[in-house]
Amino acid sequence: MAIPHLDSTSASSWLDGAHVEESVWALRPDYVAVLMVATGLTPGPSDAASEAVLREAEASARAMVGDGLPEAVGHVAAWREAYRGFGAKPQRTRSSVEALLRRVGDGLPRIDRLTDAYNAVSIANATPLGGEDLEAYAGPLRLVRARGDEEFEVMSGGARASEPPEPGEVVWRDDLGVTCRRWNWRQCVRTRLTESSTSAVFICDVLDVEPGDAVLRAATVQEDLVASLERVSPGVDLTTRTLRR
Repeated sequence: MAIPHLDSTSASSWLDGAHVEESVWALRPDYVAVLMVATGLTPGPSDAASEAVLREAEASARAMVGDGLPEAVGHVAAWREAYRGFGAKPQRTRSSVEALLRRVGDGLPRIDRLTDAYNAVSIANATPLGGEDLEAYAGPLRLVRARGDEEFEVMSGGARASEPPEPGEVVWRDDLGVTCRRWNWRQCVRTRLTESSTSAVFICDVLDVEPGDAVLRAATVQEDLVASLERVSPGVDLTTRTLRR
């Protein structure tokens, strides 16, 4: 069921199958997704290269937030509004970037070199960004409103369990189940990056802060992600697709 090894041609073909359901566009017609397939990655634990990338981003994020709260940052506020649109309470289930920005003051945890690289881009741009192991995927990636009976794998008490989404929740999924709940709140165990992941798909979620600026923001984040991945994984092969209404 796993995705086979991809070259640039087959990566483009897989990305061609990705889509956003119309019911999601109805919630946020300004939404833009940047999907980036990376092959030939150099995995492993956090190291000097990923540390440098993350430290630079933490400094930028601290300057951006200043003495205020993360939710006062324009793009974070836009995601709070989007969460309310499908019934989530952003004070309880925060977007991924808000959760990270709330930890920047004390420094983010170092996870592994690939996760550190994309977390750095996320906080520097105040934009939700996730990375998942491509070999764990079955079928195309799509953003949908959940039925409520889909599989979503988590760890509970040291064992794998399923915590299905709420009906109507915005989720990323593949043929096997949900890969990320509440748009970008929480990733599943099955597709998470590990210290041995050599191929990945990175997902950047962008909304307007000012009318029409999501496309420009998405392009900036894409450029920064390319640069970050090339710093920690020289020679990586990248293929990108942007989804917009």
